[in-house]
Amino acid sequence: MAQFCSRMLLALLLAGVFRFSAQAQKVGVVLSGGGAKGLAHIGVLKQLEKNHIPIDYIVGTSMGAVVGGMYAAGYSPEEIEQIVLTPEFQRWTSGKPLESKTFNFLTAEPSPSALRLGIAIDSTFKARVSTNLVNDLNLNLALTRMLAPASASSGYNFDKLFVPFRCMASEVFTRQVVEQKSGSLSDAIRNSMAFPLAFRPIRNLDGKYYYDGAVYDNFPTNTMKKTFAPDIIIGVNVGDVAFKKYPKNDDQLLASTVAFLGTSVADTGSVGKNGIYIQPDLDGMGVGDFDRVKDFIAEGDTAALRNMEKIKARIGRRVDSTELQKRRLAFQALAPKPRFIDVKVNGLRPDQNEYAARFFRKTGREYTLDDLEEGYYRLASDDYFKNIYPRIRYDAARQGYVFSVDAQRNNNVSTELGFVLSNRPIDNLYFGLEYRYLRRLLYTASADVSLGRFYNGAHGSFRISVPAKYSYFIEPEVTYNQWDYQNTGGLLGRDVLSTQVRQQDTKLGGQFGISPTYRSRLLLDLATFVTKDEYTNSKEINSADVLDATVFRGATAALRLARNTLNRKQYATSGHRYVYTLRGVTGEADYTPGSTGQQPGSSTHHEWLQFRATVERYFVLKGDRHAWGYFAELMASSQGTFSNYRSSQTTAPVFAPLPDTRTLFLDSYRSARYGAVGLRYTQPFLKKLEWRSEVYVHVNAQPLKQGEQQVAVRQSGLDRPRLTASTGLIFQTPVGPLAVHARFYDDPAERFGVYGHLGFLLFRSRALE
Repeated sequence: MAQFCSRMLLALLLAGVFRFSAQAQKVGVVLSGGGAKGLAHIGVLKQLEKNHIPIDYIVGTSMGAVVGGMYAAGYSPEEIEQIVLTPEFQRWTSGKPLESKTFNFLTAEPSPSALRLGIAIDSTFKARVSTNLVNDLNLNLALTRMLAPASASSGYNFDKLFVPFRCMASEVFTRQVVEQKSGSLSDAIRNSMAFPLAFRPIRNLDGKYYYDGAVYDNFPTNTMKKTFAPDIIIGVNVGDVAFKKYPKNDDQLLASTVAFLGTSVADTGSVGKNGIYIQPDLDGMGVGDFDRVKDFIAEGDTAALRNMEKIKARIGRRVDSTELQKRRLAFQALAPKPRFIDVKVNGLRPDQNEYAARFFRKTGREYTLDDLEEGYYRLASDDYFKNIYPRIRYDAARQGYVFSVDAQRNNNVSTELGFVLSNRPIDNLYFGLEYRYLRRLLYTASADVSLGRFYNGAHGSFRISVPAKYSYFIEPEVTYNQWDYQNTGGLLGRDVLSTQVRQQDTKLGGQFGISPTYRSRLLLDLATFVTKDEYTNSKEINSADVLDATVFRGATAALRLARNTLNRKQYATSGHRYVYTLRGVTGEADYTPGSTGQQPGSSTHHEWLQFRATVERYFVLKGDRHAWGYFAELMASSQGTFSNYRSSQTTAPVFAPLPDTRTLFLDSYRSARYGAVGLRYTQPFLKKLEWRSEVYVHVNAQPLKQGEQQVAVRQSGLDRPRLTASTGLIFQTPVGPLAVHARFYDDPAERFGVYGHLGFLLFRSRALE
């Protein structure tokens, strides 16, 4: 009996010790870096919570820091999953601009430039070429907004977050691992994911720059042991320990080598004897495959389930789901109310900081989140402030949040280069140069030139930008255009005969632009102009012909409302564009007959009003390239006839639905009054190609016909509907689209044809367009 009692007592003591040990057990979770592969961490966290496994500490690197930091900030695994499944997440990781935040108040007319090189020149005339990394505007603001409440709740101490947290970064110049344990949570996470050649490093408050923690410690189990000393470590590694398969081609070799050399190798045994090592099976899934969110989460979920028996066997402690949720809600309730009391801009000269701060406007006595987001993207719309970084910090003394922006002067000199190569004689070269000078106002001087056998042009302007309640700019400018539909030899070779028309115009004036929201521009355009059209009235081309000439001198004023969120300046697949222009024209036209003219020389006065409305919009179906869109344009003008039919046509507005329409002189597509509608459809073809089809119908009202003695006669009513169609393949190259199209024009001078081009087939508008 005594022996039985002693055994029972021993058993009870052992049970008590075991129960105490289970209750005292502390569990640390280590999440590695691995780019998009780190999304698998979400699946692991979901299974840990689902099976009531405690998570007492988290240490993360790179994408592991993002997922771990959000969990430590009080987001549940399900909430994190919902965030990364949103379309906005794809925008954060890709850097693609948000259509709702596409501001073009400062945007100039689209140019054919394919390459833009930014250069920062300081007062000592030293130059610095800016690098093109992933655009992090969306990502930075998202991290700041999501993590600011938790940072404030914890008093900017990572030990006081919902779960104590550490975030790893690298000091590459001193070759040190940096353990981030306080300050702004969003700053720490952003530091941890600044992977070389991908995301740029941010300038921290102490002036230092940190890089991705994966460079020196991609699997930070040592930090977990030294800082938190948990009883059990659950280590989740999504990084490659070693290559399982050698890359098959040069592109894969380069991408894989950069990723492999840029990260430390995980020590699979570093979790310790009692630890649990989890390696999701991510074979065939890349560090940049952020569009495979569900696949990554599913693999993390599966990997956790495979190890769940082992996890439960080694971790006896359990966490009640209800209690966990209560604790999470209690932590979230500690966050101060979202009251934004101030905006500050740092990093530039005092007068430049003041200029940048004026982009932020209040809708009331205090700022709202929408006010701050609006100002942030407005500031970013000018690439002079390309490298801007937002911060939100709680000021306990003032009981409100302060939104600050760290701004850096990026480029004050930009050069542009573009070209067009075509199977038709319309090849062109484009050069542009821009210089910006910022003090209390932003001054921008720009010039560009286009050279080719079909089109030559030059443009120069000087803009003064004033950020105010209703921001505005003033921009004097001069423009010269020359269109040669006949002389196709010259600068770039190849003699090809075309239509016998030459046009040139010079415009001297200025624009006043204003915008209450930066999403659109209202422009007042005032200018004097001179246009000269040379042409023959014969359908036969004769080298001995002396061309007729009409010189039109006068003044013009226009009011234009424009908005453009298209994802491309040519062959767009998403976004929308609208342009409404009301223009008045007055001037004197001098006609000088040539060898084919039948009218005597004359000088006549002309004046008219015209209204043009252009609208196009795209709807994405699958991916960014699979889309359909519509196009509509209306032109209504009181423009009268000139000395003869041909001069009336050269002066008339042009309906140009396809990229090469401007390179053809088609009478049926020139009219003072017309209406047009069209549909556009694009779908992927063999992954990297796009098949694009377009069809349009336009109707000319009161069309011009050539009467006796070459006089222009205006007909009554409507002309018959005319069809325009195109179908072909497009490949987006680094220097612009490579396109081959078969197209149809409904005009006696041009029917079926095939055209191909490399580069942006864009030309500056004429003086009266």
